[in-house]
Parts: sequence; C-alpha cells; structure tokens
Amino acid sequence: MHQLAAQWIVGVLRDRNIPFQICGGLAAKGYGSERALNDIDLFVPGEHFLTVVQAGQANISKPATHYCEEGWDLTYVQFKYEGIKVEVGNADGAQIFDAASQAWVPLNIAFDRYETASLLGLELPLMLKEDLIRYKSVLSRPVDIDDIRAMRERL
Repeated sequence: MHQLAAQWIVGVLRDRNIPFQICGGLAAKGYGSERALNDIDLFVPGEHFLTVVQAGQANISKPATHYCEEGWDLTYVQFKYEGIKVEVGNADGAQIFDAASQAWVPLNIAFDRYETASLLGLELPLMLKEDLIRYKSVLSRPVDIDDIRAMRERL
C-alpha cells in the first residue's frame, strides 16, 4: 500500500512541477534503515503548499494546520491514501527543537540539495543523509535512534 500512496502523492507533485523532498522513515529506508514504514513524510516549498492541499482535497485526513510538538514546529497537512498516511510539510518556517541549545532552529530544507533513490518503484528525492540524521537526532524517539544507527552503519 505504501507504493500506491507514494505513486499518488508523487503524481500530484510531479504533475504540477512541485519540488519536494522525502524525509522521515522512507528517507531513512533509502539510506539503509530496515524498519517497517508507518507513513510517508515529505516537504514542499511554501509557495506550493496550498496547491498541494487543494490538489489532494479528496484525501485529506487532517486539514492544514500549524503543529508544534515532539520537536516539530511547522505547518502541514495529512492525507490518507489506501490506508497510508501521507504528511506534507510546508518548508517555509519549518523548525526543529535543538535540545543542546534549548531553542527552535530552522530546518533549512534546500530543494536543490538532495539525493535520489529508487524506493517503492519510484525515483525519489531524499533529504540529504546528514540533514536527515540531524533532523532525526532532534526528535530522538526510539524509532528515530534506530534509523540513525542504521544510516551511520552504512557510511
């Protein structure tokens, strides 16, 4: 089912020439993590966010909202396609909480910097490994720590 959900969201984005970057568990899988996927997480540039919301309107499970929890501070929308959650974040102003400095810091997603991987039958742009490790380190949930270990083992 993840393949169908990935095909759906990638189709929505590519049909509209919207740049995006895969992050979260799917990106970690592209860098060596073996864990099962729970959802598909990605970011789009802010100027395209409302277009994505409108294009996927029929599949929205949580409307576009500002979310500030678990080390995140961003605007995102959640879709459900074939039973799989697809979460699309607005890259403009997205922040993560840096535990070391006890401050929110920009996520700084550069859509011209990514690595391409073949996943779920698609060529997908992944958040760069070092950015993904930094991002998952801040979240520091057990699943994120496991992803970091798996990605570092493949260095």
